[in-house]
Amino acid sequence: MAQIQIKNLQKTFSDFTAVKNSSLILEDGKFVVLLGPSGCGKTTTLRMIAGLEFPTGGQILIDQDDVTYRRPRERDVAMVFQLFALYPHFNVRENLAFPLKNEGLPKAEIGKRLDEVAAILRIEHLMNARVGGLSGGDRQRVALGRAIVRKPKAFLMDEPLGTLDAEFRELMCVELRKLHDRLKTTTVFVTHDQNEAMALADHIVVMNRGEILQADTPEGIYHFPSCMFVASFIGRPPMNFVPINEVVLQGRDEVTVAGASIEVPRLNEACSKTVLGIRPEHIRLSDHGPVRGEVAHVEYFGSHWIADVQTAAGRIKAVAPKGAVPAVGGHVGLGFQTERIVMFNQETELLLASATTSHHQQGMSHG
Repeated sequence: MAQIQIKNLQKTFSDFTAVKNSSLILEDGKFVVLLGPSGCGKTTTLRMIAGLEFPTGGQILIDQDDVTYRRPRERDVAMVFQLFALYPHFNVRENLAFPLKNEGLPKAEIGKRLDEVAAILRIEHLMNARVGGLSGGDRQRVALGRAIVRKPKAFLMDEPLGTLDAEFRELMCVELRKLHDRLKTTTVFVTHDQNEAMALADHIVVMNRGEILQADTPEGIYHFPSCMFVASFIGRPPMNFVPINEVVLQGRDEVTVAGASIEVPRLNEACSKTVLGIRPEHIRLSDHGPVRGEVAHVEYFGSHWIADVQTAAGRIKAVAPKGAVPAVGGHVGLGFQTERIVMFNQETELLLASATTSHHQQGMSHG
């Protein structure tokens, strides 16, 4: 197991900066997910930790040992790729044994490790099968096994579930989490899929345009997003944003939304332009709700319906109660769960400090 630390990490390709001055501590034994849209810098960051790319600036430390410019084999980490990176002319046993033979381990130790990994991944019956004939899920297990068998300090995974179908991807999320809970090896996992991130992570690192925007627990990311990008990227449908056209003073706990007074967290700082943020599941449709509007659209999500309501403050999405789906064109009231409201600076799009956010403890260190 290992603590991984990156300090002021940068990576530039010609005139394009892929990673901008990022700092982060990945704690020993945690499952950390790097999450963000394509091109945000998450895979480049992972490849620098692995030693497959060297940074333009900054440091990478594993257990306080500076490995910034060391080759991959000198870092004692194992990489799992999206496209498996297995040897098709080898069988499963030969694929698993390959890195151990390269390390010069005795045959008895290699055999012991292969038996252990086969039992953990439940692939004993596949050991003599050629990998070219395996299903995508079984090949993924073999790719994981080849990483596990080395007993590295850390696992680095670059969208390893990306080629699997949706149903098997969900199953593999459960299996990966169980595997991590058993091995407790530091794991860094890259994905653009928020569902994977929420299902797997102890901590999530949200990136965009080469920058780390927030590093926190899944609950912290969801309920206390550091900025409007994180709030909109996490959650389906995303958080509602309602511009507040009034000066919100420090300590004020009420604002006007579509002519109605809404209680908000008491701010620790004054702000002349703010945005109220609230997730659809924290708004209830009610005949007596203070914010009034017309239902413009309803959308079915399987377990629930989402109503898109046009108000004087703009479109606001809310979860419709079961068995009471509103008709398009009908007029409804909206009631806000005020304890779930967060406030953003409209100009910087950053979360404003309040009594509520002050009580929230961030799960990771970054800067």
